[in-house]
Amino acid sequence: MSERETSNWLKQSLEFGPVLAFFVAFFLLKDESYPLFGQAVQPFTFITFWFVILMVVCMGALRILTGKLSRMQVMTLVLVVVMGGLTVWLDDDRFLKLKPTLLYAAFAAILAFGLWQGRSYLAALLGEILPMEQAGWMLLTRRFVWFFAALAVANAIIAVTLPSGVWVTVKTFGLPLAMLVFMALQYRLIETYGLMDDADRASPDESDRKRGD
Repeated sequence: MSERETSNWLKQSLEFGPVLAFFVAFFLLKDESYPLFGQAVQPFTFITFWFVILMVVCMGALRILTGKLSRMQVMTLVLVVVMGGLTVWLDDDRFLKLKPTLLYAAFAAILAFGLWQGRSYLAALLGEILPMEQAGWMLLTRRFVWFFAALAVANAIIAVTLPSGVWVTVKTFGLPLAMLVFMALQYRLIETYGLMDDADRASPDESDRKRGD
């Protein structure tokens, strides 16, 4: 089955379902310890064990349905398996909590490396769906570098200083909301540097005549 034939809701469920399941499970099970591999572990560790399994299954299903996984999805899956595995092995929730920090730091470093080479990796990734002048892509990329770096630091602070419930809530809803707000704030930049199609390039007089018709 091709990616186009796969319903959008199913792809979204496979990608974001494990995160929402973790959120629900944490607040349902957070008050007791649970047996895992013959010993009692904290609820965060117990939930992480099943979260890693669910994540692998869902990404495998997504790979079968769409025929591919994006680099971001692969990187996320690898970090979930590695950091989640360390959390389960050592019964230490800090490892999984720091996964977003590593992911955002990696994104910032990759984009910064591209800027150092005089390139925008965002343009290579999104150029077809968001035509924009090179100067605009370079500026947007610089903003993303600082944004991802800020998210990495913020997650690390929350992970090590605040209760697990706060981190789970911020990870599930706060970080995605921050991304949406950040993207909304880039509207002016995209409007300034965006490349209009032929219809949009019509002169004001032509546009007025079309509206009059």
